[in-house]
Amino acid sequence: MSRKGWIYITIGILTLAALFALEYNKPKKINWFPSYVSHHKIPYGTYVLNDLMEKYFPDAVQQIQKPPFEFLSRTDSVKGTYFFVNETVSFEKAELNTILEWVDQGNQLFVASSSFETKLLDTLNLKQRFVYNDGQLEPIFYFELVNPAFKNKKVKFTKDYYTPSFDQLDTLRTTVLGQVYTTADSTGTLTKHANTIKQPFGKGEIVLSSFPKAFTNYFILKDDNSEYTAGLLSYLDRSETIYMDNFHKSGKSFYTSPMYLFLNTEEFKWAYYLILIGAIVYIIFEGKRKQRAIPVVSPVKNQTLAFTRTIADMYFEKKELHLITKHKIDYFLEYLRSRLYVTTQDLEDETFLRNLALRSNSTLEEVKNLLGMITKLRAKQHITEEELKNLNKKIEAFKANVDGK
Repeated sequence: MSRKGWIYITIGILTLAALFALEYNKPKKINWFPSYVSHHKIPYGTYVLNDLMEKYFPDAVQQIQKPPFEFLSRTDSVKGTYFFVNETVSFEKAELNTILEWVDQGNQLFVASSSFETKLLDTLNLKQRFVYNDGQLEPIFYFELVNPAFKNKKVKFTKDYYTPSFDQLDTLRTTVLGQVYTTADSTGTLTKHANTIKQPFGKGEIVLSSFPKAFTNYFILKDDNSEYTAGLLSYLDRSETIYMDNFHKSGKSFYTSPMYLFLNTEEFKWAYYLILIGAIVYIIFEGKRKQRAIPVVSPVKNQTLAFTRTIADMYFEKKELHLITKHKIDYFLEYLRSRLYVTTQDLEDETFLRNLALRSNSTLEEVKNLLGMITKLRAKQHITEEELKNLNKKIEAFKANVDGK
């Protein structure tokens, strides 16, 4: 290889190295996906929650990977609290019935979700609504626990433009545990909405929270928000086992791709990229032709169209209008047979005319006028230029209808 070629290769390698250095040192983008997976350390994962639960309740917490229906149906000794947290927790019909039967036996159900299925809400005589921030540029919501033991301490959350709450509560059976509100409007009115409630169900109880982000890494680690989350967790029944659900999650709890090990480990990832780049460089410099290029031979041009135009010009110059008309009609009838699959033996048959009109997207009157002109011109011995032009115009219009133009 010439000296000039080596210079180009060196410049390319240095450029790639500089790009790799910039890519390696640039800050990673924050993943705000609401996964709620127990081992995810992203802002909306629940790694901190599960770590604290395992730390403070080492003998009471049990991680459940199975669907609730399977877990509760196959095990009769399950007693305690079933804890669900996800952006949306939606149970199947049979699954919800199984869970409610389990709660009715004296257990506790704790669900933190931004939305709930209609059947569960109807069972508890609840409805949901959304609280908006009244058009403020920065969305600010304040959350607080109702129990005076928490000193009505408010926590601020600014990541959502609206938040769900509960509406039309059955005050005889429902206890409000937490509230949410935004800043007062122009009238100075401040309205608080229930977002965490508790309700007895049979021998057990159900706790619902419409603010699942209170259990995420971002919320717990921000300012003093952990006290609010701890207040919510204080309503769990600590005397029995706390079953932490890992099935109803928006994010994956396991990885199915065999490339995860390489792409998730920094060293392996760059080794993988270097292999790909090396393969590309090899193809560029070693995959060149080792023989002279084969010259491109242009194919012989199809002169049929030019020949046809020449013959047509000869006919027209010699005023062979009758012969041109005959060929024009014959080609059109062949077009009808090959394109629309109709017989052209009797051009005046009413059934034929109606069938042709349907297949050609034309009106019956247009078809009759065209075929009537064809019948008339086939019987004439002398054709004028005007008649030939009208025939050609009607045939082209007919074909345009067939093509949908």
